[in-house]
Amino acid sequence: MHSPVTQWDLVCEDSWKVPLEQTCHFLGGLLGCVLLGAGCDRFGRRAVFVVSLVLATVLGASEALAASFQTLLALRFLHGGTLAGAFLALYVARLELCDPPHRLAFSMGAGLFSVVGTLLLPGLAMLVQDWRLLQGLNALVTGFLLLFWGVTGSHIHVPTPFGPGRALALLLHHGRGEQATGLLDNPAGSQLFPESPGWLLATGQVTQAGRILWHFAEASGLDPDDSSSEENSLATELAALSAGNPQPQYHSILGLLHTRVTWRNGLILGSSSLIGGGIRAGFLRRLAPGEPAFYLPYFLEAGLEAAATVLLFLTADRCGRRPLLLLGTMAAGLVSLLLLAGAQYLPGWTALSLSVLGLLASQAVSVLSVLFAAEAFPTVIRGAGLGLVLGAGFLGRAAAPLTDIRGRHGFFLQDVVFTSLAILILLCVLLLRGCPPQGHLPLLLPSHSG
Repeated sequence: MHSPVTQWDLVCEDSWKVPLEQTCHFLGGLLGCVLLGAGCDRFGRRAVFVVSLVLATVLGASEALAASFQTLLALRFLHGGTLAGAFLALYVARLELCDPPHRLAFSMGAGLFSVVGTLLLPGLAMLVQDWRLLQGLNALVTGFLLLFWGVTGSHIHVPTPFGPGRALALLLHHGRGEQATGLLDNPAGSQLFPESPGWLLATGQVTQAGRILWHFAEASGLDPDDSSSEENSLATELAALSAGNPQPQYHSILGLLHTRVTWRNGLILGSSSLIGGGIRAGFLRRLAPGEPAFYLPYFLEAGLEAAATVLLFLTADRCGRRPLLLLGTMAAGLVSLLLLAGAQYLPGWTALSLSVLGLLASQAVSVLSVLFAAEAFPTVIRGAGLGLVLGAGFLGRAAAPLTDIRGRHGFFLQDVVFTSLAILILLCVLLLRGCPPQGHLPLLLPSHSG
């Protein structure tokens, strides 16, 4: 198979350049989460997603044409940032477009689709047998997604989990006191994935929010000319909130400094995301010691991510986010500590089983940290807040290839650091405060919500 390793002879004294490419990709993801997450709160979820997809398509195609390894590194860095931004914007928009009973199912279901793509990628690579063609196909797929996101037209119906009039009710439930203008006149043309009405309302753009929600209500079966008195009252109340023509009000992530609970949640969840992303490398090394083959850790990590996603889907609403996050962090930390202290004294099958358990726990911690953060951060700073948490996960994942650059020296110290952090963060998880599993997402910062 033709790959960058064979094309530029990245072996022997140049073998360190292979993990450098992986590090650049993860660090690009970190930068993309931070910058494009803030962009989600300023320009909207849909705008950031579309721009990220356009850039990802262009950069992906450029990677396929890279003439040197140095050019490939720069493109991988930028491409990783745009892909992370697209994932972040889509995650936030999906969460805000779902009503509480369906929030967990849609989030975990999307995670399973991501795992399926991860599992199919090696098969596609084996069929293509050339990394440039494979990269071109990836760019073609991201470009194809733009057709779905940007399609507009009155003939498209957007399926929603809301009942008739439920969309308006949900928005009014946590939108009282906001300003609006001309809400129900000329509903906006439908889009397969419109802008998040929760973000529009939270930033004072209630005209656009009302139009999108009115279309949701119509798509759910509500006839505007034949609606119940309750639905009429909801529409009337939403229209009555319109007073004047207020300018949109945007919020910075720095607003966290004035909200003790939200700031503390972000710090704890960022730390748990960092641990979940970093500690898994130690478990993977024990599952494939020495110079590991690519496919064993790759498929094992993807399979355990799917298992963790299914387990969270079955238990997260029933048991709660915080207890499961505490359990996952404790399992990952204690398993890593046990393997550090006595791996040489344990039977091979015991060490293997513990490594699988630790990897499963670390995957669950990563997935749950992101979900918890997305639900805990207010809508006005959800993009930036979630970007910091996701970025911490990318930073943790970058630790393993960074150690590979130095010839696989320092792995023991890296395991000690992440194990110590996992033990220390256990007590901090008890301080987490978030919205109830079936509760509505917070719109405004506590200091602004009155």
